[in-house]
Amino acid sequence: MSTPQIPPNVQEQFMKLQQAQQNLQSTLAQKQQVEVDKADTDRALEELKKADGGVTVYKHAGSILIKSDRDSLISELEDRKLLADTRSTVLQKQEARLREGLKEHEGKLNEMMAGMQNRGG
Repeated sequence: MSTPQIPPNVQEQFMKLQQAQQNLQSTLAQKQQVEVDKADTDRALEELKKADGGVTVYKHAGSILIKSDRDSLISELEDRKLLADTRSTVLQKQEARLREGLKEHEGKLNEMMAGMQNRGG
């Protein structure tokens, strides 16, 4: 008894499904990183806003700390948070599109597999 060959169109659809899954995983990882960055920025902003206006503050610049002005640092962090919010929105929309495409590929593959089983026996 020989194993049945998988038709090229089914193989292609399976590869598309795998690619869609990988794209979704990548997007979810990016989204998670943006959320972590956003939470860190929120905490930093909260602490900075609690601090007195005359307090000495520092910011990271690579592997060193640089003395900075509190108000300009608040502004910089608010810009960073706005950018993270925008990026998060974009990634949420991308995730929704990828999930929809994934459903489509799964549906097509299931139809093809059902058709193969009906023909095969």
